[in-house]
This record gives sequence, C-alpha cells and structure tokens, in this order.
Amino acid sequence: MNILFVHQNMPGQYREFVQWLAATKQHRIVFLTQRKNAPKFDGVETVLYAPHHKPKQGTYGLSRIWEDAAGTGFGAALACEKLRDEGQFTPDIIVGHVGWGEMTFLKHVWPQTPIIGFFEYYYSEKGGPVGFDPEEKMTPHTPYLLAARNAVPMANYHVVDKGHAPTYWQRDRFPESFHDKMYVCHDGIRTDTLRPDPDARLNLQRLNRDVTADDEIVTYMARNLERTRGFHVFMRALPAIQKARPNARVLIIGGNDASYGTKSTAPGGLRGEMEAELGSRVDWDRTHFLGQVPYDHYQKIIQISRCHLYLSMPFVMSWSLLESMAMEATIVASDVAPVREAITHGETGLLVDFFDPAAVANQVIEVLNAPEDFAHIGPNARKRVVENYDFLTKCLPEHIAQINALVPADRRIEMPG
Repeated sequence: MNILFVHQNMPGQYREFVQWLAATKQHRIVFLTQRKNAPKFDGVETVLYAPHHKPKQGTYGLSRIWEDAAGTGFGAALACEKLRDEGQFTPDIIVGHVGWGEMTFLKHVWPQTPIIGFFEYYYSEKGGPVGFDPEEKMTPHTPYLLAARNAVPMANYHVVDKGHAPTYWQRDRFPESFHDKMYVCHDGIRTDTLRPDPDARLNLQRLNRDVTADDEIVTYMARNLERTRGFHVFMRALPAIQKARPNARVLIIGGNDASYGTKSTAPGGLRGEMEAELGSRVDWDRTHFLGQVPYDHYQKIIQISRCHLYLSMPFVMSWSLLESMAMEATIVASDVAPVREAITHGETGLLVDFFDPAAVANQVIEVLNAPEDFAHIGPNARKRVVENYDFLTKCLPEHIAQINALVPADRRIEMPG
C-alpha cells in the first residue's frame, strides 16, 4: 500500500504507527511535513512543504486562523501536486492532522483517495481550559475568537472520509453531528517497553550521586511549565509538602515556554513568576528544575518517583500521564473530565481539586507518609493502560481496521499477529 502521512511537526501523533508500518517493509510511506529537522525513520520518505501564505501582523483576529490554515493547506497541496505530476507517488490512503489546515485541499489533488483526519480539539468557552482558571481572564471577544478557530475542523469535516479522536472527551468536544463519522482510539502507548524498573537510577549533579527508588522523590512533568498543565498549582503545594517531608526531593521536567494558553509576561516565564511569589517558602536546594530531558532520562525519573503529579486543566490528555501509569507510578492528578477517562480515584490514581493546592499537598503527603497504603495503585494503573491504550494489542489493530475499511481488499494492511 502507498500511505501518505501528514503532520506539520513530524511524526506528531503517528510516532509509533509510522515506524511499525515501515518496519513491515510492505508499504511505501511518505510523510509530508514542515519540520526541517524531522527525525529520520528507515523506510519513510520525508517530503517538506512550506505554507504558501502567512497572515500579516495586524490581520483581523476573527479570520486570522482560517487565513493561516488556508495558506498552510495550499502549500501542502502544491507539494502533493508535485508528487502527483512527477509520477512519483499516488497514495491509497491519506492519514493526517486536520488542525492546521494541511489536509484541507488534498481531495483536489487526489479526489479518489480516502482520508482519515485526526480531530484533536474543538474550541468552546465552556468545558475546556479557556475560562476554567479565574486567574486567566476572558475578554468579551474570547467566545467569538474561539468559535472562529473552529472554521478549520468544520471545513475538514467535509474533506475526510473518516475522523479520528484519541479519547472520548476529545470526541465529545465536537458537535454531535461529527460523531457518526469519527472513531475513538488512542495513538497508543508502548507498554511493552514502558515498564517499572526497581533498579532505575539517575545522577543528580547537584548531589554528586545517583538517586533511586529508595530516595523520597516527588515528580512533575509537562512539555512546558504552564498554567494549562497546573504548574502554578503544583508550585503552591510545594511548601507544605516540603515542610511535612523534610527528606523529599522534587524533580521537575519541562521547558520554560507555553505550549497552550497565554505565556506569562514575568521575567523567567511562569517559573520566574512562581519563584517570586513563593520565595523562601520553597526549599530550592531540594527542588530540581531539569528542563526538557532525553526520553530515557524521563523514563528513569518516573521509575524512581514515589509520587508523580499530573495537574492539568480540562484539556487534551498528555501521553506522559498514560506513560507514567504504564510505569506503575503512584499519580496524584487533577479531578477533571479528561483525566477521569484514565484514572479512577483510589484505584488507578488519586484525584484532587485542581484549585486546591492544600488538598494537592495533603494527598502527596499521605502517599509519602505511607506508600504501602497506595502500593496497589501503580499495578492497577498499568493494567488500565495495557487494557485500553496499549499500542500493539489495542490501538494498532483498530487503526489498521479503520484504514482497511476504506481501501480495496488487495491493498489492505496485514493485521498484526
């Protein structure tokens, strides 16, 4: 089969799927992306495209997102026309993310090729991160700007033959009229490689020694240290945690930018803002900001963690939550709808009020005081992920089945196992 993947930041949500397909050596795989430093995968041809147009500064806010998406989509279509016209490639299936407009015009290039579109998020003023935290103020125009952002998924709903959402919460953000055309299946977690490791160890330069599961390690992880992922709540819980547990050491993973929502204007970003707010109430000698770390280091950090925190607003569930569950972490998480899809309080994790740093601290302290009382949570969490989100046994077969339903029988992907 000829398969075209489309994602401006290759590989995006297709990290596992595209590599698995390539490893079968049974398909020709082309990946269309803007990312010039995209990873190289054996058996995958990377094709770069550039947006045909970008909105100018000061462009009218209600049309800016669509203008950007249209320029991106036309640039992607021109790159695909070149593939077609040079006789290099005709896909049997196109699989890609609809959020930036890349998929919008691909039916004009290959009218007969079926498309599966990844629908990640539908914006609204209720039920998501916007308007959730009183510290992040909405303006009277915010609802209109959010509605305008939905022009892109609305247009792409009519382009795709099938839509895909990774969780039920994400699907249910979209209008009900979308649902019959969408299937729900996560990207998939490699539970075969993400496992607990009681022998894991990590060198902390400040201590000039390794830390292990024998140390009292509290961990927090996000792509960036920002409000959407509850970094400010976590930091406000720290003084009480450190006071109650004088041997606890805190490891924080994340960059100092903003992936979602508004970036802090304080010097040093939100981290600098929280450092200024908390001052000497935090023991900074026992607080380690590790930045964005290599994937193998991240695994070791979770494997030695005695209590891991995931404090997200209602938003797209992070891979890191499911990966940490697969590694049998004892997780304290915010009690919001997307998190409840994976965590049942007291069984696969511990849920707390996002807005209550004292409750967060108290729950972490309970775990650190009596880890044996919570020893069942990590194994239960792993079982939940294996049963519902495992890449090889759960997610991969479903994605293959959805693709095979759209292509001729003689072009189908062979099912694993």
